[in-house]
Amino acid sequence: MTKKKKNNPESQLHYELGTCSKQNDLKKAISLYESAITQNLKLSSQHFNSILHLCSTPETLISEDNKSLALEYGFRVYDDMLARKIPPTEATITQISRLSAAKNDPDYGFGLIKEMGGLGLVPRLRTYGPTLCCFCDNLRVNDAYEVEKHMISNGVKLEEGEICALLRVSCEVGRSEKVYEYLHKLRGVVRGVSEESAKVVETWFWGEKAVQVGVEEWDLGRAREEKERNGGGWHGLGWFGNGGWVVKRVRVREDGGCCGCQERLVCVDIDCGDTERFGDSVASLALERESKSNFKSFMEWIEKHSDYEAIVDAANIGLYQQNFADGGFSIVQLEAIVRELYNRNKKWPLVVLHNKRLRALQGNPSCRKLFDEWLAQGILYATPSGSNDDWYWLYAAVKLKCLLVTNDEMRDHIFELLGSSFFLQWKERHQVHYTFAKGAPVLKMPPTYSILIQESENGSWHVPVANTSSDELSRTWLCITRPSSCNSVLQSCCNNKGHESHPQTENGTVSLTGKRKERDPSPSRLQ
Repeated sequence: MTKKKKNNPESQLHYELGTCSKQNDLKKAISLYESAITQNLKLSSQHFNSILHLCSTPETLISEDNKSLALEYGFRVYDDMLARKIPPTEATITQISRLSAAKNDPDYGFGLIKEMGGLGLVPRLRTYGPTLCCFCDNLRVNDAYEVEKHMISNGVKLEEGEICALLRVSCEVGRSEKVYEYLHKLRGVVRGVSEESAKVVETWFWGEKAVQVGVEEWDLGRAREEKERNGGGWHGLGWFGNGGWVVKRVRVREDGGCCGCQERLVCVDIDCGDTERFGDSVASLALERESKSNFKSFMEWIEKHSDYEAIVDAANIGLYQQNFADGGFSIVQLEAIVRELYNRNKKWPLVVLHNKRLRALQGNPSCRKLFDEWLAQGILYATPSGSNDDWYWLYAAVKLKCLLVTNDEMRDHIFELLGSSFFLQWKERHQVHYTFAKGAPVLKMPPTYSILIQESENGSWHVPVANTSSDELSRTWLCITRPSSCNSVLQSCCNNKGHESHPQTENGTVSLTGKRKERDPSPSRLQ
């Protein structure tokens, strides 16, 4: 601090309050505040917020002695701030919300939050958290739901801690429809639930109220249709079955089989609505950055040629590990990947390659022969000069709901534009990584199952618990079943041999993505 600033009492006070915060010294901060009042210093929102921060920290409120002092001075400081007509900030309201919860008066905190809009302030998750949890702790379930509604109206997304609190209070008061709702909200925000959340889930299914919920008969076909529409991991139709639940802590095998009930977990995709929005978003951004006529032509072409099961990012594969002196585009690597994909299910992928690179490679007679064959077979699309081929292979993969073969992790700025709400889940389900072992391609297909809460058409649930190990086979899962319901559905499955996790094509080969239509050869656009 400069000498001039040290001579400024207000600046010196700000510095000393900062030191108190670092040392968590509430009593010293209060002493400084009282001294500032005596000296009639001109206090700012920074001064008040520093003191309020110290009053509202978990370290302060966990001690009964400090807690009473914090509550007394916290509200006194806040009243003084308002009396001086110093407008509160979001941090101010957040700290008073914490103090109100510590005082077991969530109504006061929620009242302040409701007034923030009129002050031009936007509440954050941290602003709502203490009030929401206090309502939950007091079993004031309708007030807790009202807080959640207010959060949603302000665009604040709940995280696991808040959802767990709402799930717990819903369990405690027996609101089965809300328990179901929050289980699904939990599924949407975490891959593996915390141990705290896992215990709340276990407690619900062990309880008497859980025994009483559920329909005895349901439309199994509709449940399967809803699961498929939702991406594969849940149906969202409510509780199925009757009677008691069996809750076990189990492991899941590498093939997705549950060691507790033998049910096969699935690799969950984004739902149909998100897929449609994702495709529209890619198209919209591409049309802004690419030649509209060129990309629209590609979109129209894809509409007419929609039976590909894999899209190949040719540049990524051809340039893989070619950063050495004599390195260049490896047509051998690209051909090996394309051939490996064909050998798996006797269907050719769509190879997307930039026109500039294609023309350069066609100078080599052997390359020209291969590309001419691919063009004749309708498996090569050359993106036009001046374009970014990333937009083309991404749009094709999303639009056709098929696999994308690339080691590109899609972290570039163009992918950041798409947002990450479901991008990572889409990548997990659709991206195929590759490497080469002694020149032979090795494809790393999407995982056989997703680390997400999964709800079965037979009414059972599987809940992954957070795991610090990198070994997924060591992860603990909650296996939650109703034996009578599972047995009846199992019998139905045995009678319906068409229900397979890997559909087959008419010639008996395994389909990569479950598509059944056959594709006629079609020409690529070479521009």
